[in-house]
Order: sequence, then C-alpha cells, then structure tokens
Amino acid sequence: MDLTRVSQSWIILILLTLMSYSSHTLAQNPGETPTVFHTHNSLYQSEIGDFGPVRPGIEVLLQDSIHLVSGKKVGLITNHTGVDSSGRSSIDLIFEHPKIKLVALFTPEHGIRGTAQAGELIENSLDGSTGVPIYSLYGKTRRPTNNMLVEIETLIFDIQDIGARYYTYVSTMTLAMEAASERGIPIVILDRPNPIGGAVQGNILKSEFATFVGRYPIAMRHGMTLGELARFYKGEFGIKVNLHVVPVSGWKRSMSFVETGLPWIQPSPNIPSIESALHYPGICLFEGTNISVGRGTDMAFQRIGAPWLDGEELARIMNRYNFAGVEFKADYFTPVSPGDGKFDGTEVSGVLLNATSSEYDPTEVAVALLAEALTMSGNFWEWREGHFDRLAGTDQLRGKIQAGIGLEKIQKGWENDLINFIRAREMYLIYP
Repeated sequence: MDLTRVSQSWIILILLTLMSYSSHTLAQNPGETPTVFHTHNSLYQSEIGDFGPVRPGIEVLLQDSIHLVSGKKVGLITNHTGVDSSGRSSIDLIFEHPKIKLVALFTPEHGIRGTAQAGELIENSLDGSTGVPIYSLYGKTRRPTNNMLVEIETLIFDIQDIGARYYTYVSTMTLAMEAASERGIPIVILDRPNPIGGAVQGNILKSEFATFVGRYPIAMRHGMTLGELARFYKGEFGIKVNLHVVPVSGWKRSMSFVETGLPWIQPSPNIPSIESALHYPGICLFEGTNISVGRGTDMAFQRIGAPWLDGEELARIMNRYNFAGVEFKADYFTPVSPGDGKFDGTEVSGVLLNATSSEYDPTEVAVALLAEALTMSGNFWEWREGHFDRLAGTDQLRGKIQAGIGLEKIQKGWENDLINFIRAREMYLIYP
C-alpha cells in the first residue's frame, strides 16, 4: 500500500475548499430563484467567536417567516429529529399553531420515531396524538403520490441530515421536491446544521450509479446543509419547484454540533452519537463488504471487525499512516441483533477509530482501511458488489482497491470532479 501522504494538487484542493467556506454568496442561476428567508436580525453572528444562540429552521419559520404557511393546509415530512432548540416536536408546534392547518405527515426511512432498522419498510398509519394521517415514503412508494398531496397547499420538510451522500433522507427530500413541482405546490425546507461541519471530502457519484442511496453527483462528505443541497439540486439539476429555504439562525459552517447548543437526537438507530456521524462518510463503505461496522453496538460506524481479523496488527498498520486527526486502537466487540446480520452474537476483532481533530478525513481513511482489511482477510473477504458500488457511486473504487492501487493515486483520480463540485456548490451556500 502506498503510504505517501498528500500530493501538491491535493493541497491545492484543500485550499479551494477553504476558500469556498469564506466566500459566502446567495447568487443564483438566471431564471426562477429559490428564496432564503432571513431572520429579523442578522443571520450571522459576530466574527469574533461569540456565536450566540442557534435556532433551527422550525423556530425561524414560526417566529419570523410565518407568512410562508399562514392560512395554508400543510403536509409535513419529518421524523423524531424534527424538534426545536428545546426538544419540542415540530409536529406539535405546527399542529398547535393557530395560523396553520396540518393535514398530513410523511415519514422517511426509519419511521416517524426513528426506530425502524435500515431497509425496514414502513406502513401508512395514524398519528396517535394529533389524529393526522402518516404517509410512508419508505414503503410502497418513496415519493408523495397525488392522492397523498390532494389537500396540501404547502409542503414542509424538517429532518436532521448527517452530512453524507449516502443517507436516504436527502433522497426523500429530492423526491418530495419533484412531486411538489409536478403539482405546483411550494416546498419549504426548514434548515438544520450539518452536524459534521463544512469539509468536502471523498469522490463524486457517477450519474450511472444513481440510486435511492445517492441520487445526484455530490461528494461523499458534501459539507452542506439540507437547505443548501435543495438550492443546489434546484439550480444544477433542474428541479423546477417553488422552493423556500428557512435558514438556521446563528450557525456557522465552522461550528461543531456541540457549539450549537442544540439537542443531539440520533437520526437513525445505528448513529448513536456525533462521533458515529463523523466516521459515517467513510466507514459506511464497509457496508458493501462482509466486515461488520458494529451495528447493534453503542459505537456503530466507529469500528470495523470480523472473526478472522487481527485487531492489534491492523491498528499498528493503520497508525503507521499517520493520518491527521484520527487514531486507531485494537477493538473487540460482539455485534448484536438487530444489526446487519454480520456475526450477530459472535465476538469479532478489529479496530476502533477515534477522531482527534477537524483535520480528519474519514473518506481517505476508509479507503486505506478497506485495502488493509482486504489484504488481511485473504479468502475470507467478500465484496457485496452491488451495494458497495451504490455507496461508492462508481465501480472504479472497488476495482482500484482490489488491484492494489495506492491511496494517493485513488485520491488524485477524484480531484477534478471534487474541484468542480466545490466550485458549482459555492453559489448555493447560505452560511459563512
């Protein structure tokens, strides 16, 4: 495995990324433009480090931008992560508001309460506290149907994303945008922080590998909020919807999630912490292999393991890379059900990843870890080819790792597409 760290061109790419963070603009493509509703005060807080209170989009909507939904029959796409800064449900806040009539709820993967396991289909149901029908967008259909939307005058989306391309809440949002466009219904995105920050890392999905796991060519770690992504998809991929983004007030791209003061609610059963979310853009690639990512444990996506791996040796090998912002230690754990069906009830050996600084790039670490785990596994190794390629957004990554191509060469092959993505997304960014 090539241990050369970072080429000169990769450094240039990082500088371009940093430049994109500082050059905030709300410029749009010619033609119809999505709107961004600011609060009565400045959207941005002081540059000297006093971030001030952070208010998610649901609070900004009800306090500053109620005109978007006042007097409207609304449908709300949400789940358990749709809460205000005090942890109160957006469902309750909207249902009880005298100027809004909530007529339908829509749930993504994992269900309205976030308890369903990955891939588990969700049925339509009735909300016990409000009596409002709940339509599943992860069952017989993955987009709102005409029958679901017949009463709705405005569609609202309020879900916490985690900042990775392969997280299906993003796909649910884009399909809802398309459905709203077809019926001439405005859609309001209630924005929330990107919990893993503004770094842009990894490869760009190839359009021929577009699936519900990842529909559009963006980076593995895209560094954007859902509101920014909605603007990007509308502008770059022609979703001609009447789009309104209600921004997070007081948030900066450089803030950690802890600095926001907002409650952390695990967005799905196997993202128990911000640490798991941070590793997810890289470690999720192991879902396309027969190696466990610790599903069913309290550190899912912070670890990998299998019965045949030597965790002590693998940790030594990975620490020799001297990756910035991360360290590895030998790990022994027992995946438990409900998990991913990999070694449930059997102790496995592997490594635990510990992020130590914001320099950490989980995507490059995952490529090296995949290569080393493959070498150590020998004939035990299995690619779950279809799923791995869906996650990777290409079949080239699997082929290059299997061929023993070094990390630097793999990353160099990502550079042009990644630079183009960073440049294209710049005009859609909302936050500094």
